Amino acid sequence: MDWSVLAIYVCACVAAGATGSLFPPGQWWKSLKKPWFTPPDWVFPVAWTTIYAMSAVAATRISSETGNGLAQALWALQIALNTLWSPIFFGLHRIRVSLVVVTALWLTVFATVIHFWQLDLLSGLLMAPYLIWLTVASALNGAVIMLNPKEGRGGAPTAAE
Repeated sequence: MDWSVLAIYVCACVAAGATGSLFPPGQWWKSLKKPWFTPPDWVFPVAWTTIYAMSAVAATRISSETGNGLAQALWALQIALNTLWSPIFFGLHRIRVSLVVVTALWLTVFATVIHFWQLDLLSGLLMAPYLIWLTVASALNGAVIMLNPKEGRGGAPTAAE
């Protein structure tokens, strides 16, 4: 494994994950009605740290494969979409827009899993938990919209939010 390539992928994942720290859930999230399947708050950082680590290893493995162009482009797109979600959901409280983003993210990760799988079975398997987690996250985002129909329609949150 090329450790310098892994370091670059880890840095991309840290940048994406940092948006979760820059835009923490806070009181606004606590005030929302949430579905019964909402994981406890401590699960989110554990899940994301694991997913980012597995994703970085998978992308590093793919980087040395012949014909990896589309797979690497999909990985880049998914990490960019991933980076957008927290600022839109937790920062701007635009829960409907965030559902569009997480749906695009799910589709991109699905395509990434398929292309990684075709190039390297282990890389595809390393990305699969990400897709499972995004399925839960997408369902959670959609349920929050349904349970809080007046939320997320306006612009940026006020200082009190």
